[in-house]
Amino acid sequence: MSQTLATEQRPLRVAIIGAGPSGFYAADALFRAKIPVVVDAFDRLPTPFGLLRGGVAPDHQQMKTVGKYYERVAATPGFSFWGNVKVGQDISVEELKRHYDVLIFSSGAETDRHLEIPGESLIGSNTATAFVGWYNGHPDYRDHPFDLTAEAVAIIGQGNVAIDVARILAKTPHELKDSDIADHAMQALAKTNIKDIYLIGRRGPVQSAFTELEIKELGELEDCDVIVNPKDMVLNAESQAELDDPTNNKARKNVAVLHEFSTRQPQGKKKRIHVLFFKSPIAMNGESHVTGLTLEHNHLEGPAGKQKAVASGETETLPCTLVFRSVGYRGVPIEGVPFDPKRGVFPNEAGRILDGVAPVPGMYCSGWIKRGPSGVLGTNKPDSAATIASVLEDVPNLKGCDVPDSEAVRAVLNSRQVQVVSFEDWKHLDAEEVRRGETVGKPREKFTRVEDVLSFLRSVLIEK
Repeated sequence: MSQTLATEQRPLRVAIIGAGPSGFYAADALFRAKIPVVVDAFDRLPTPFGLLRGGVAPDHQQMKTVGKYYERVAATPGFSFWGNVKVGQDISVEELKRHYDVLIFSSGAETDRHLEIPGESLIGSNTATAFVGWYNGHPDYRDHPFDLTAEAVAIIGQGNVAIDVARILAKTPHELKDSDIADHAMQALAKTNIKDIYLIGRRGPVQSAFTELEIKELGELEDCDVIVNPKDMVLNAESQAELDDPTNNKARKNVAVLHEFSTRQPQGKKKRIHVLFFKSPIAMNGESHVTGLTLEHNHLEGPAGKQKAVASGETETLPCTLVFRSVGYRGVPIEGVPFDPKRGVFPNEAGRILDGVAPVPGMYCSGWIKRGPSGVLGTNKPDSAATIASVLEDVPNLKGCDVPDSEAVRAVLNSRQVQVVSFEDWKHLDAEEVRRGETVGKPREKFTRVEDVLSFLRSVLIEK
């Protein structure tokens, strides 16, 4: 006879796959529901917090204070962190279903969209994700090679990630000294030859995807001029209508900053950031390495709010040997979970994962793997809460798992020699990173290789 779930006799058992912001917000929403619940949060990395650790720019320390919030969630009775466990490899989705009533996938968007243009695979063509991971010390990208001897760099895309890449490339070592940038990146960036950085957008300033705070920072750099062509600030009627829309505060703020940049005279600083509008890349040039980027000029067509970039046929070639592509992100499939290859998400309705049109009982998603790569860290809070609302609505109809026991999961992982990292382990690691950072005047000095993390934690265990 099946037991009633979410009772003192039989707490709801939830596995969260992906212990980044959306995963922690999902856990928090479950605890706030005031039901008896056990939450085990799995992550393929041995460290928690996902994009907060591996994606937020190292010079944006204020944004990282939200980690204190996640730590409070982790301290809630009933929560456990299971780091260094790759679901779909170390343990299967079907195996998790034996031990949990609900699976919530919060695995993010781990890979980049492609431009689908000639030369995209040439040496020197990189994803912004790889560079962000590299300077943040993400283990996946720790040893990725970047040719920072390049004098000209093109960044394709004008979202906040593209701005982050431009800013980190443009900053002096002095400006980065108080950040938690990975040491290997700090040393490499200190020796860069970069002079010109091009931020390339296919539409105009009104349609720019970055935020005011991000673009404004570029104008405050110590040794870098920001250049905006005044002609690009002349708006067509439809763009002006978008700007005049009283609800479009973001565009007005962005355009005000860009207009001020367009009036500046270059001060002869060591580096220059060129913000280019109305241009689309159509080819990366070169035989084995990138030697240039061919851009096609665009104009806008369509009604206000729905304008599209239309190619004019006019082209130019930008000499550059290093390119970063920042045109969006995609989730990756996990064996045993339905996947929409076109959108790069788990197909869902209100967070319920769908197999065709029918929800898969007990399987849910939140964050970027649910809605696609949109919003900022805080956007994940209401998104995860909406998913948990669906979970709570479904609880009376859920079938309980066969073996409601986390220790049985641990036994499976132990048998496969998986070194599971707990939140207590993470606190030891966190303290060591902060200690190392203090010795060099930084907020922290990160471990950047998984094996180094696991080796350190094994040494802590021996000392105990």
